[in-house]
Amino acid sequence: MVKGIEDFEGKRMLKKAGKLDKFWAYNTEELSGGKQLVLLDNVQFIYELALAQLELESMDVKYELTNGLREFNLVSTPDEGKIRKRLAYFKFVKGKYTDYFKIVQKNRTRSVNQYLTHWIYPYKGKFHPQMIRALINIIGIKTGDTVLDPFIGSGTTALESQLLGVNCIGIDISPLCVLQSKVKTESIYVLDEIIEQKDDITNKIGRNIFNVEDKSIEETIGSIYDERVGNFYRMARLVAISDKKRRGKDFSKSFFKNLELMISSVKDYNDIRKELNLNLGKVDIKIGDARKIPLDSESVDGIITSPPYSIALDYVSNDSHALEAMCYRLPEIREKFIGVRGKGSERVDLYNEDMKESLKEIYRVLKPKKYAVIVIGNATYMGKEVKTAEYIIHYAEMIGFNLVRNIDKIIFGLYNVMQKENILIFQKN
Repeated sequence: MVKGIEDFEGKRMLKKAGKLDKFWAYNTEELSGGKQLVLLDNVQFIYELALAQLELESMDVKYELTNGLREFNLVSTPDEGKIRKRLAYFKFVKGKYTDYFKIVQKNRTRSVNQYLTHWIYPYKGKFHPQMIRALINIIGIKTGDTVLDPFIGSGTTALESQLLGVNCIGIDISPLCVLQSKVKTESIYVLDEIIEQKDDITNKIGRNIFNVEDKSIEETIGSIYDERVGNFYRMARLVAISDKKRRGKDFSKSFFKNLELMISSVKDYNDIRKELNLNLGKVDIKIGDARKIPLDSESVDGIITSPPYSIALDYVSNDSHALEAMCYRLPEIREKFIGVRGKGSERVDLYNEDMKESLKEIYRVLKPKKYAVIVIGNATYMGKEVKTAEYIIHYAEMIGFNLVRNIDKIIFGLYNVMQKENILIFQKN
């Protein structure tokens, strides 16, 4: 162990976190009386209420919405235990906590949606995991089915599928996205090995020896036999690099702080897996191109994805520090990414053509009568609104999809260039 590590910032943060009420984000007062279905406290938008109702309907739950809008009367359900294990927007089912409510308490951050390993790496444009869990239910994905996310991004679809016992295939053109998605879903299987390596890694790296540019860190990590363990430490390094580049934090302090928090988050995941007796779904994450999905036709049971908002957000520039630390050349990466090639109107045209190819592939690999959910929004580019959602609806219907739902979702993080997203639910003919 590096000298003084017990007093290090990460340790202090963990001690503070341990003193917090583990239900800090929610009111934990037990139910009394006849209340049978109660929404989670953080449900506050119209689209969330719509998804909550669709969840119930997808599982054949008969209910009555009360005047307060937060409480539902449960009329009938074919399987009370099933809905308690799967629902995303509900806190109680007949006076007992849902699995999801217990899962979200395992949170090392101050953000309600960043529980378990979701928080690892500050990736912009993340899905709300609660929404993904609900959508898995809404489109009828069952335990053991396979869902595809051809733009896996930060890995939200993969982690939420894994928690529900659903198999997930995730692909992305970005090696950074693939790495963080793997770390979030694979580290639970090598937790003991990660802990065994910690002292060796911290002793070799030291607190003040290396800086962000020093390649000796990667050499040390590269000597780890198990790739999943190595990826975990690579991710800790990239989080520290991000802290230094974006926030001006000391690299060494950030590395050790985040390493402790990451290990604690994986422990939390393992603990809740045991507590709830979760049978985790299989996850397969790999570098790939949504325009040429490496899967057989009609091979997946559902698709949930959000194409890159590259017109609104330049992913290459935003994560340039991490990509360069991974030894990728930015001009080469840029040519492969969707939506960041070209300038002016040419960029929009190239993006639209790429989305056509992606939609054709999504249609090809999806089983007949199954559903594809695409979360997309219109961006403002060069002072004009780019009607991406309308374009995707039009082309998807041209190739054989039927649009069965179009749900508006307000955006806050990209409000200067995007005001809302559309949750588009298509069914394949």
